[in-house]
Amino acid sequence: MDTTRNNRMSKTLADRREYVLITIVGLEGVPLISKGDDVGSVIVRAAEKNQVTIENGDIVVVAQKVVSKAEGRIVNLLDVEPSAFAETVAKEMNRDPRHVEVILREASRIVKMKDNHLIVETKHGYVCANAGVDRSNVLGEHHVSLLPDNPDGSAERIRRRIEELAEVSVAVVVSDTFGRAWRLGHVDFAIGVSGMKPVKDYRGQSDMFGHTLHVTVMAIADELAAAAELVMNKSDGVPVVIIKGYKYPCGEGSAKELVRPIEEDLFR
Repeated sequence: MDTTRNNRMSKTLADRREYVLITIVGLEGVPLISKGDDVGSVIVRAAEKNQVTIENGDIVVVAQKVVSKAEGRIVNLLDVEPSAFAETVAKEMNRDPRHVEVILREASRIVKMKDNHLIVETKHGYVCANAGVDRSNVLGEHHVSLLPDNPDGSAERIRRRIEELAEVSVAVVVSDTFGRAWRLGHVDFAIGVSGMKPVKDYRGQSDMFGHTLHVTVMAIADELAAAAELVMNKSDGVPVVIIKGYKYPCGEGSAKELVRPIEEDLFR
């Protein structure tokens, strides 16, 4: 029997025990957000009403729509004058040219147009459908929401406000729902991060059998966003989630670290 290997495996399993209990708590009763609202303050009050104590090391996951509403990133399509190019694209795709115009304004370039799908690279560098321009959960028949101008900055402001009011140290993730190129179904991803590193790099470490890891870099901010969506749901009015028990790497980070550089992207 390889005693060294067994000891290494035992240590690995012992290290993992600290991750056994992860609690995901959705905050119910969060009021509808309007332009200018203090999202951090709203979250602290909602936690108190839900009898949830925000503690050191918690991760606060906030749905993009809440942030966009607070920052006034809502557009009335009735006020939009579509360009000739937007008219052409809309005609080809059988879509509202005003909606297409807003998408194009938020995009740095078009990645793919097929059938009714308009995949673009946003000004933030994210590749997603419709540049994140969305009609769901927005009050008003002709209104759409846009992604925050600076999602990392939004996460930073929310984090600092929560820490000020609750006197704790937390991380904040702003999440949004994207499709995936290789798999069916949608998953929530991190588009803004503050107070944590968005990736966990295992390269150079050994696996449980002693093999050196060469490519394993886990997108933990995306994993946390996806986990939070399990209790958010899209129609239950739970836009904020508190995740407890996960020991994330603290420090300054940006969700842009999760974007694959174009020179490494096999599909762009």
